[in-house]
Amino acid sequence: SLVFLGSHDSFSFYIDEASPVGPEQPETVQNFVSVFGTVAKKLMRKWLATQTMNFTSQLGAGIRYFDLRISTKPRDPDNELYFAHGLFSAKVKEGLEEINAFLTEHPKEVVFLDFNHFYGMQKCHHEKLVQMLKDTYGNKMCPAIFAHEVSLQYLWEKEHQVLVFYHSPVAVEVAFLWPGQMMPAPWANTTDTEKLIQFLQASITERRKKGSFFISQVVLTPKASTVVKGVASGLRETITERALPAMMEWVRTQKAGESGVNIITADFVELGDFISTVIKLNYALDEGEDDTT
Repeated sequence: SLVFLGSHDSFSFYIDEASPVGPEQPETVQNFVSVFGTVAKKLMRKWLATQTMNFTSQLGAGIRYFDLRISTKPRDPDNELYFAHGLFSAKVKEGLEEINAFLTEHPKEVVFLDFNHFYGMQKCHHEKLVQMLKDTYGNKMCPAIFAHEVSLQYLWEKEHQVLVFYHSPVAVEVAFLWPGQMMPAPWANTTDTEKLIQFLQASITERRKKGSFFISQVVLTPKASTVVKGVASGLRETITERALPAMMEWVRTQKAGESGVNIITADFVELGDFISTVIKLNYALDEGEDDTT
């Protein structure tokens, strides 16, 4: 089993401060923005933008798993679909095309697209998104099969480069949508580095019993009090950079292979040596071991 690199809230580089607040945000946030307007959105962006690289830069750096959350905009006459995390970011179509351009240039590369949250989406919006995936990727998408049957060799032979995971019952009806439970991503929901590492370790132990892909989210989640204390500095300075050494130490001690890590995601993937450290885990695989994803 190879280890793949992922980015948490992959599209959040594109967050638009001019956009309305996302429909999934609690009333307190909606009220905060309605009172403080642009200033509030600028502060929100500092806590919501978990990446500083666009899709092309992330792909160039080695990211192959994308954490995607999709939303409609209230009262949008165009019925457009957007990536969203508190505020809206890029149009989904543009993001998918950006990834496709990279795949066309690099026919041996494979990406995982994990559509794991949907906001304000009706049946017609899901149909629109499925059609968009068909139009953009066509036969590059690998139909859903058993996870253990997917090796790089298999994907190269079939010329498949995209595995789409879709956390909605819609997945059952479409051959190229992998059900969401095939990509579990347990979430520690803590600001405490030690608790995060204990959680990650326990999750790995559970991992291969499920016979699916598996995500280790090396991600600390701010509490409201953390945001208030570090309101002007934002997520990167207040939490991620401070916790980086301990989180990187955990990554360094992991093993690739059947009982080890599979996909590791982080905020601000360019920080420290996160990318090179994860890639190095693959070098330690025994020569001759199958390259199952």
